[in-house]
Amino acid sequence: NTTDAYRCDLTDFIDFCSSRNVFQITDIERSDLNSYILKLREENYSPSSVTRKVASLRGFFKWFCANEYGVKNPAQTLEQPKLPKKLPKVMTVDELETILNSDLSPVEVLIVELLYGCGLRVSELVNLRLNNIDINSKYIQCFGKGSKERIVPFGKKAADAINMYLKVRDVIVLKNNLSDNKILFLKDNGKQISRQDVYNFIREQGKKIHKHVSPHTLRHSFATHLLENGADLRVVQELLGHSDVSTTQLYTHITKKRLK
Repeated sequence: NTTDAYRCDLTDFIDFCSSRNVFQITDIERSDLNSYILKLREENYSPSSVTRKVASLRGFFKWFCANEYGVKNPAQTLEQPKLPKKLPKVMTVDELETILNSDLSPVEVLIVELLYGCGLRVSELVNLRLNNIDINSKYIQCFGKGSKERIVPFGKKAADAINMYLKVRDVIVLKNNLSDNKILFLKDNGKQISRQDVYNFIREQGKKIHKHVSPHTLRHSFATHLLENGADLRVVQELLGHSDVSTTQLYTHITKKRLK
């Protein structure tokens, strides 16, 4: 996803340069970069999108000069736009109970249990394999951003949901005559569940509580509820797989807001 996003950013910038009759990378000036950022703002790109595109350009020119394709780095003093700090949206325990107590299939119950009960990212969830789950010791081995591995424990409800779903999964494997590839989440037709499938399912669940929610909302809720119930910040950092504790500290602001 990162590769696709950066490629898209750079292609967009190169097209912009071509429209200004700049066809060689070594001919790109700082003024071209400034004009490009101005164009993005005029086109109402969000601050986070502009920041990402600036990061793509800075990274590209740094690499370009480090590999001696050129000596001039027009992006060297290009500053990242300041992003407004937004608190992530979270759900209440009651709202999650409402979703879990509604009419969900075994696979749907497990998706909610792992997104909320383990704080998994959607990409970590859809790529889980059977051998990543230890039912007896109650932990999941998952691979996050940059293929960083972490171990996340799960409770009794998630364990029950896993056992229920595995029975359904066995039927799917038999019905579709699959040579089992050990991917955990399968659709009825035997294909792997996609990120988009999970997004669509969670969005539908949000309608039950009249909120716009995404899979990441459940991850935010996982972290916030842990901290509100006395979990240590460092422990939550480990569970979320954050490399920097300052990322995790964002959740402490939510709990303070709730207290007020």
